[in-house]
Amino acid sequence: MAHHKSALKRIKQNKKKYLRNKHIRSTLRTFIKRVREAVEAKDAALAKEALQAAIPVIDKAASKGVIHSSNASRNVSRLSKLVNTLG
Repeated sequence: MAHHKSALKRIKQNKKKYLRNKHIRSTLRTFIKRVREAVEAKDAALAKEALQAAIPVIDKAASKGVIHSSNASRNVSRLSKLVNTLG
């Protein structure tokens, strides 16, 4: 266990950030999963809706630094491509 006041503070801050990032990452994965499930079910309307809901979540995760901006664009690109295969 840390002994310095600054080290104790750092531990608290890291835990707080970890929990915040964990929540954002979990939400992100859920939204991505919804898009993939809609595509698997071959439901074009639901897939488009899910994609429109997922894009802001992905962008927000990137802006908060939870995922890299390139990772965010790659996810959006791949999901869009997947949804467009349904026609």
